[in-house]
Parts: sequence; C-alpha cells; structure tokens
Amino acid sequence: MEYPYRNFYEMLVAHAAKKPRRTALIAGKRTISYGRLLKKVDTLARFLELSGIERGDRVAIFMQNAPEFVVSLFAITKIGAVAVPVNTFLKSEEVAYILNDCGARMLMASGDLAKVVAPLWETTGIEKVVWEGEFASPDAKNIGFDEIFDILHTHEKVTLPDLDDLAVIIYTSGTTGNPKGAMLSYRNIMHNCEAIGQIVAFRRQDRFIVYLPMFHAFTLTVTVIMPLYYGASCVIVRKIMPFSNVIKQILFKRVTMFMGVPDVYNALSRAKLPWYFMWFQKIRYFVSGAAPLSEATLRRFGEKFPKARLLEGYGLSECSPVVSVNLPRKQKPLSVGPAIPGVEIKIVDENMLELPVGEVGEIIVRGDNVMQGYLGNPTATDETIVNGWLLTGDMGYLDEDGYLFIVDRKKDLIISKGINIYPREIEEVINAFEGVGTSAVVAMPDEKNGEVPVAFIEPAEDAEVDMKALKSYLKTKLANYKIPREIRLVDALPKNATGKVLKRVLKEQLKEEAAGA
Repeated sequence: MEYPYRNFYEMLVAHAAKKPRRTALIAGKRTISYGRLLKKVDTLARFLELSGIERGDRVAIFMQNAPEFVVSLFAITKIGAVAVPVNTFLKSEEVAYILNDCGARMLMASGDLAKVVAPLWETTGIEKVVWEGEFASPDAKNIGFDEIFDILHTHEKVTLPDLDDLAVIIYTSGTTGNPKGAMLSYRNIMHNCEAIGQIVAFRRQDRFIVYLPMFHAFTLTVTVIMPLYYGASCVIVRKIMPFSNVIKQILFKRVTMFMGVPDVYNALSRAKLPWYFMWFQKIRYFVSGAAPLSEATLRRFGEKFPKARLLEGYGLSECSPVVSVNLPRKQKPLSVGPAIPGVEIKIVDENMLELPVGEVGEIIVRGDNVMQGYLGNPTATDETIVNGWLLTGDMGYLDEDGYLFIVDRKKDLIISKGINIYPREIEEVINAFEGVGTSAVVAMPDEKNGEVPVAFIEPAEDAEVDMKALKSYLKTKLANYKIPREIRLVDALPKNATGKVLKRVLKEQLKEEAAGA
C-alpha cells in the first residue's frame, strides 16, 4: 500500500497549504483552522526542543479531550519524539508504572488531573509538566499551553520522521497483569487511515465527533488522526457525560461521522431522543468498535435508525487498531466484516494450522497495521507475533465470503467436562431478555466439572429483571451445560474507559469466594 505522507506533520502541512482556513478542530466555542493548528504545532515543537526533548524521547499525554491533545501529538512526533497517550481513568501508581516503563521525560496534562499528577514528581523521571486548563502557579517545572503560545511563534525545520519510525506507544488495558506498551509506527497507523478510506469514501466536509477518550487506540486513530489525514474536521467533546451534550454537538456542529462503542449504541437504542434530533441529524455513518455489539443492541438500533448505516468493526491496540469492517455495500449481521485492504486474516488451531471455512479457531492477522512489538518485552512480542502473524487471542471463524465472526476471547473460553463453552453465546441470549442492560459470563472453578459458567447481569436503566422468568427462558434457548450455574444481579459491571467489561475482576471475585469457602 502506498501512503501520501511519511508522518503526521506532513498531513497538516499539505492541508494548511491548500486550505489554510478550513476548519480542523471545533471544541465548544473554539474553532481552529488547519493554518492555525499548524502554527500551534510548530510553536510547541520549538518549546519541546528548547526543553531538551530529543528524537526518540518519550513524552506522555495525560489529558482530557481538548485541542491541546491534538497539538501535543503532532508537535511531539514532528521532532521525532514518541507520544505516549495515558488512560485518564488511572490512579497515580498506575500512571507512574506507564511513565517509568516507557521512560517518559515530559508530561502533557490537564489541570483537573493535578491530584493524580502530584505524586509523579517523586515516583517517575518526569522533568517538566505542560498544563492544559487551570493549574497551580507556574514555575521552572510547570508551564501552561497559553504561556508557550504567547512567547514562541516559530520553529526551524527539522529532519522529519519516516514511515517506519516509532510514532506512538499505546498501553494495553491491562486486563491480565501490568499493561504492555504496543509500539506503533507511522506506517501502522496510516495503514488504518488509508485502508478505511478505501471502504468509506470520506469527504473534506465530514465532521467526526470525538467524545470517547482520546488516549484510546480506537478514538486516537479513527476519530482524531484519520479525519486530519483526509482534511476533514474533529468536533471535540471533553467528556461523554452528560450524553445530552454529545447529542447537542451532533446537531449544532453538523456531525456526519459517529464512532462509538457498544455501550453507547446500547444507550442510544434505548434513549428517548427528541423528534428534532431524528429529523435534523446529518450522520452518514455510525461505526462501532472496541468491543462486540450484541444482537439485541443491533436489532433495537436498526428499529430506531432504519436509514442509518451502522458498521461494526474489529480490532485491537496491537493492530493500530482496525483489522476488519463490515462493508457498507454488503453488511452481514453479527459479523465484523472482511479484513480491511492490505490485511490478511486466518483462523488456526493450536498448532497454527489453518482451519476450513466455518470452523472456530484463533484469529491471526498480518499486514502493515501490525505493531512493531511490545516495548521492552521481547518475550511477550515473540509470543504474540509469530512469522509476521499477530496472534490476537480472539476466537472466531470466517464464512465463505471471508467475513469474520467473533466467537469469544481465547482466555475467556470455559471448558466444562472437556466441552468448550463460549461466554459470548450465552451473553447474547441473556442480553436479549427484557430488562437486561448488559451481561458478562465467566468461568467459576468447579471440582466436578473443572469449570462452570456464572453470569453477572447489569439491568437496563430504570428496569427490573425477573430472575425466575429469565431462568425459564434460558432453558428454552441453551443446552443444559451452557446454562449458568449462578446468575447474579449487580448494580454495575466493572468496565474500562471504553465500556469493555473487565472479566478479570469478576473472575478474581469468584476465585476469592472459592478460596474462602
């Protein structure tokens, strides 16, 4: 695949040269053109150089959604340094682990995260913090973005990074052990931009709404970098709650591209939206990623938005992150589509032998989107990338048209009396029951069977679940060995920043209970 740019900075230069007044970023009442964004990036890049940041140095971005996040990303990478977005939901110790693991020298942070940042001076190698928003009195180690933009205005030309240089380190969510840093090159991320653009014909007039956290791989690539790759605009919403603000921004800012996660589509499918939203919204595509969409959500969403195109995709941080997308011209329900252009998908058994069409096995991926490896962890890299193929740890199958169907996570597989039980299959049945918001099925150790399924259910908002009726319902839908041994109602399931259920937490809870017993 050919790429028009070697790095992120060249994207800005090209669009600013053609249409300097075209809108790049919109955040509340702030509107930043491509020409102005380029100047801000140049200014911050000069500041980084004056602060001693060199090619290859790591600079972390611990920031809420804001234009300064975008400026930071492009300025850091312009001088050949490496950007490290950090999950803003983490606590000080968790942030410290990431900063120490990547060796970050500088931190770009939001003022409302100051309490989390404060302990990092003593526990990490951070030398300076650049603050977005309000922060404590400036000194030699603390400076605000506004002050930088006031005192600096230019930047001399530098040797720009190339396609295969390291651009970004994305830390995995850490569902098992400490998070690992997936090293992504410019080629990796631009492959996603180029390939998805061949599937969905983006326009320069398109406006992408950015309300999910920018630190996440899905948001970063698909709703921040990709719009700027095509000269489109980003409508930045600082926080997802209240969601009514997102709805208002969609209308007032004429949003045309909506990227979300299953939790959002589940909420939209149930929400009582005002009539004028349905009448005036201009969304061309709804795209879902980061976690599987349930059949119940797909059905409700289709009934509510009969003219909408909801494309479900599949990916992971290690693939920058998109692997496949359901095609607009030929969609298959419950499928995540065929591989995006330039990517290969295979289904293999435990011996890495390819399986026939329709058989379930591990999904492996090869293409320009596959990461360079895990930072400082060659063992994990060698276990994950074998002969150029990335082992995803997800189970699925391909149909005769090459469409991928996800069955479950390999590590979430439940083996009861030697029989494989796929939690997602059970969750799909439970989620379709009245009153259920979402569910999670995990393995519980069992002396007789080895493992048995246990279901945790989070009710829908203002709804009740009739447990007796649910148990009767499951008996008509599932084989006896698949019916959960226990069904537990909880106020809320543990989730990460993008709404993915943390099954690790539920498994640990069951293990502790078993140990106590």
